[in-house]
Amino acid sequence: MQTTPEFRRERCTRYRFKYSECSRCQDACPHAAISLSDEGASLDPARCRECGLCVAACQTEALVTDKLPHIQLLKQAGAKADGFSIACTPSQAEADAKIPCLGALDATVLAYLSARKVKLELRGAWHCETCPHGTSGQAMIAYARDGVAHVREQADNGERWSDIVFAEPPEDAAKPAAVNHARRQMFRQVFGRAVEAALKDTPTAPVPLKAVRIAAPTSTIRRELLQIVWSRTAVGEFALDDTLPTSRFEVNDTCNQCELCVRVCPTGALGLAETDQAWRLTFQFNRCVGCDVCIEACQPHALERQTSVPLATGLEKEPVTLRNRPKQRCSRCDRFFMPASPAETLCQICADDDKDFGAMFG
Repeated sequence: MQTTPEFRRERCTRYRFKYSECSRCQDACPHAAISLSDEGASLDPARCRECGLCVAACQTEALVTDKLPHIQLLKQAGAKADGFSIACTPSQAEADAKIPCLGALDATVLAYLSARKVKLELRGAWHCETCPHGTSGQAMIAYARDGVAHVREQADNGERWSDIVFAEPPEDAAKPAAVNHARRQMFRQVFGRAVEAALKDTPTAPVPLKAVRIAAPTSTIRRELLQIVWSRTAVGEFALDDTLPTSRFEVNDTCNQCELCVRVCPTGALGLAETDQAWRLTFQFNRCVGCDVCIEACQPHALERQTSVPLATGLEKEPVTLRNRPKQRCSRCDRFFMPASPAETLCQICADDDKDFGAMFG
């Protein structure tokens, strides 16, 4: 019986932030089975072929399918000392495990197995040319391989990792098709950071509160796997890349303390630590999945993506402070507020009251 992937809307950036332009799942789907709205994603069972590419594309794991049991695959692979093979179901190749499409194996899963020195062989890539999933599947395979190569390049012990081998096609199989570089580049543009540059040039109106739906923060399996892989690298600085589910931010002086980025973050990577003396915006690197919704939501464009992260920072489990603003009591109403300068003694409400009174009565 055919079943579509399960959609967990509380994890979806489009559900959490009404104006999110994220379309990763839709762009990865080769069957036009996904439609998007500010409620999230809807999957058409009549079109869905259960390839799992939408699941692999989603950074927040809003889509999940039991046909891609990552944890079970990792356990099976770890128990096979003589090597482990994975095949795509459409190719009908024999293997230790089968999945709907090899493109559904993302970079973190492959990097984790490589770092654990699992002798991994992938079978069925020769079938992409005739496979209905092949238009996206082949590009997704290449995208994941780019991610693994990037991690290994950053690790000074990368030569001790195992290689990921693609099995040769049977004699009666068609010759493997060349990677569609145009589509591969499209994935890099869609899955990469183009949204950040576009937003900086687009004037935006203040975001209404109803545009944000609050939900409990979640963690993802892939981000946890990446953290394990991260611990196996031994470099002082790690270059970040769009093939990996993570980002690192700094905050510039345009931040107006609206806290919108914290409210839309689906993993709790951005947080607040507030006392009577100070207001602090914090960031926990090991929870960030690089979904970009915080950048989309930030109206003054105060969040700036960093290109690298020190290894020591990457392994820290405690949040770091991105912005720290002192607080003081209003001399009139005695409420705590964040002054723009030490000379300010009135909170914004009292200052506005003075302006309104002056406008009405002179």
